Amino acid sequence: MEAAIPSDTLEIRPRWRLLRRVAPVSPGYVLLIVVAGILCGAINSIAGGGSLILFPALLATGMSPLVANVTNSVATWPGYAGGLLGFRPDLPSQRARMKPLLAAALIGSTIGCLLLLNTPSGAFDIVVPLLILVAAALLAFQPAIKRMVGEPREGGRVWSVQFPAMIAATVYGGYFGAALGVIILGVLALTVPDTLRRLNALKGVVSFVDCSISVVIFGIFGPVNWLAVLIAAPTTLIGGYLGARMARYVNESALRWSVVSLGVVIAVYLFVKAVAF
Repeated sequence: MEAAIPSDTLEIRPRWRLLRRVAPVSPGYVLLIVVAGILCGAINSIAGGGSLILFPALLATGMSPLVANVTNSVATWPGYAGGLLGFRPDLPSQRARMKPLLAAALIGSTIGCLLLLNTPSGAFDIVVPLLILVAAALLAFQPAIKRMVGEPREGGRVWSVQFPAMIAATVYGGYFGAALGVIILGVLALTVPDTLRRLNALKGVVSFVDCSISVVIFGIFGPVNWLAVLIAAPTTLIGGYLGARMARYVNESALRWSVVSLGVVIAVYLFVKAVAF
């Protein structure tokens, strides 16, 4: 039987150990990650929640939930970078708004990453089904959040509400991250009076910074499977581009509920597995 992608392949430890030898990888697992990466990038562009596709695919290759989570965080970075490029026209006029948002993302994501790295693997196995259910619920209520965004409010409450709320959101982003964009958009909806298009641009900046911090911290201290990242990262970028091009032709509601349903099934399976074993 061909070996799955090992959970500790190419892992970098805090003491900067040499990269470990790459074990044989099944072409089937490579294909699985490629397809999941493309779908992840595309779904993030269209409806959000793409990590609910890539994360279980990484689990299927034999990784533990903890390794799959940090690997997923690093592998999705190119997709966020590509999305940020698409929002460039809406960003220069919002530089003043970005300063507190980026500060909050720096603090929150760092805390979330450090919390994850200090969570015992067995405990994370129990927590991750709940996190997946949270992400699925956020996707399910995404239309309601968008309707809330569609009613701009006067007088953005930047420091009294937005700053601590964004820290809390990005703590979740650093710890797990699936459907983070929905949370960020909800925070911005409550604190910034502007259009959905411009709020999405701000969301893109915060998501990119949150993911960038995860890449740095997990890349140095986390059990990242770099072989899987090498396979998945380019495909999330390709998927993000394809998703942006296909967005007008895809039924967003049907796609969203498909991802939500998959998330619930995966959460139940992981919970039963964690409790049983």
